[in-house]
Amino acid sequence: MINSRKTGAAVCAAAAVLLPALASAADLASPTPEPAAAAALAEAHSPWQIRVRALGVIPNDKGSVDGVAGSDLEYSNSITPELDISYFFTDNIAAELILGTTSSRISGAGSLAGIDVGKTWILPPTLTLQYHFTDFGAFKPYVGAGVNYTFFYNASEEAGFSNLKVDHHLGAALQVGFDYMFDEHWGLNVDVKKLFLETEWSATHSALGPLSGKAKLDPWLLGAGVTYRF
Repeated sequence: MINSRKTGAAVCAAAAVLLPALASAADLASPTPEPAAAAALAEAHSPWQIRVRALGVIPNDKGSVDGVAGSDLEYSNSITPELDISYFFTDNIAAELILGTTSSRISGAGSLAGIDVGKTWILPPTLTLQYHFTDFGAFKPYVGAGVNYTFFYNASEEAGFSNLKVDHHLGAALQVGFDYMFDEHWGLNVDVKKLFLETEWSATHSALGPLSGKAKLDPWLLGAGVTYRF
């Protein structure tokens, strides 16, 4: 007949060995993520963002005509749609490419007041590197700086002028703005940029002959629109 005390002791010893092993196996089979890792996974989202804005273009009215004393130039304001595409390297650092096109009328000023020169279309793709502040909840302000390359195309002249040409130009850009996010994806954007744009122009006048000079546009770009974060 088996001794009951020895049997009980053996069962207890076996349980002492097996229970920790079974607990370890259960931990391996059903791992529980740490709270920080779970929160980071929940907050992860695409680095891509787009905005569609209505953009007001307000040039600086300065320029000159070589050889004409007291001459100056004026450029018309305009409103145009704009698309920008952003890529976030981190929550704070992003690159933004701004795309849009508009036109501007060129007129004489100063001693050439009242003389309409013509119109040119402007394509100013701009790339900025931005810093986004993330400590204000749904309100997300940012600042940026970058480069702008402005193309002038489809120039047309007023009566008395011909061969209007405005040179393409590489310049700097500064930016400040904010997004106000309604949810994870949708928000409202307000954006202000300053482009530093001074270029050369030339044209031929029927009475004055060949003309040329500098056009200092340095426009402000004032935008408002919708943000979508993928």
